[in-house]
Amino acid sequence: MKNQAGGVDRPVAIPFKFQQLGTLPIRITLTFISLALLLTLIVTPLPPSTFQLFFTRQLIDHHQSFDSLRNSTKVGSLNSSQKSVAERPKENESCDLFSGEWVPNPEAPYYTNESCYIIPDQVNCMRFGRPDSDYLRWKWKPDGEDCNLPIFDPHQFLELMRGKSIAFVGDSVGGNHMHSLICLLSRVVYPEFISPNKNGRDRPADEHWVYKDYNFHISKFWAPFLVRSEISDPSDPGSPFRIYIDECDQYWISKIERYSYIIISASQWFFKRTLVYENKTLTGCAVCDQQQTNVAKLDFYLTYAKAFQTAFKAINGLKDFKGVTFLRTILTPHYEGGAWNEGGNCVRIEPFKRKETSLEYLVSEMHRIQVKELRVAQEEGQKTGLRFRLFNATHPMSLRPDGHPSKYGHPRHQTEITFNDCLHWCLPGPLDTLNDFLLELLRREVVGRSS
Repeated sequence: MKNQAGGVDRPVAIPFKFQQLGTLPIRITLTFISLALLLTLIVTPLPPSTFQLFFTRQLIDHHQSFDSLRNSTKVGSLNSSQKSVAERPKENESCDLFSGEWVPNPEAPYYTNESCYIIPDQVNCMRFGRPDSDYLRWKWKPDGEDCNLPIFDPHQFLELMRGKSIAFVGDSVGGNHMHSLICLLSRVVYPEFISPNKNGRDRPADEHWVYKDYNFHISKFWAPFLVRSEISDPSDPGSPFRIYIDECDQYWISKIERYSYIIISASQWFFKRTLVYENKTLTGCAVCDQQQTNVAKLDFYLTYAKAFQTAFKAINGLKDFKGVTFLRTILTPHYEGGAWNEGGNCVRIEPFKRKETSLEYLVSEMHRIQVKELRVAQEEGQKTGLRFRLFNATHPMSLRPDGHPSKYGHPRHQTEITFNDCLHWCLPGPLDTLNDFLLELLRREVVGRSS
């Protein structure tokens, strides 16, 4: 187990009451201490060094044995119109992309684990035997007769991003999103993987990719708290983290000025035991050990809000940053039948309808905090011309309990103790829709700036 600086991000179930309307509520109550244990015990993502090995392979080994499901899974055709993104439907400009419902899409998926070989084992559900495939065949339909969310077009995306760069900043779900993007783009071209440690200044969990023909760069920066943090005892992975709530993590904030777009996300690591420092002084604990009676217990939501305040203030303080910052809001985990360590699982095979479920207060409040702090940052950014945008993915993804790895994120005969992962997202799967949203949001930025 590596410490936080080493970049091992563990999925953690956010403690919330999963509510399905019209049925008896299934309550999942996790203590903050059990969440800290989950960070220590659950499946580890594929280490970045493995990607270097992948890119020594020129061909995928098609002699691997795949079960009948994977052999029968067809990839949707790539019929790019080759139109400029400016020609996408203009009626979408006034649509709320994130209010809508999931509708069938028989053309999906648009890649498989055979056609995209960078999928980490943790989310490679097809490889590890997930028996159903209907969860792959849905798309998001925004409300409104004239409102649509076009399916991701890799040609259009690459042309739009020519000469630009994107950085994902946050935890492993951000990395999950980035891998989805690379897989969707792999229908056109694969990027070159750049070793994150060749200059000795990167964290092991970082990833850097370049599409040389397009001069387009994608990076992931490991920053699960966004603010400066360190594990209190590096020899004990279960020890509390020190988070310096008024100090942005200089590691990522010092690197992002050259990026065109930043996608920030942070949630599950805030449920680990934390000692909170402000003005370099210990002020208390946001998630406390039961034995921690010598420090004040701080308001969890206030601590969470301060982390975003600090991060956004740091971005607004960058002298040479001219890019756009997207806040991708919290994605809901979907544990049912118990906590992560009590047999909780996610076995549904289709989306919820919009009125079948609702957000628990904890997730709803964290979402509210994110949006509030973004609005404050937007107002401040207007003074210097910096742009902050809302990537409001919480509601659409809350309706996809069928999209998680569960037990299919690791070899089925693995002997070590593992737990069902209902936080990360299968690839391919519902998470790919985040890139449908992303392309439309980027198009609006480009068209809006040029009009």
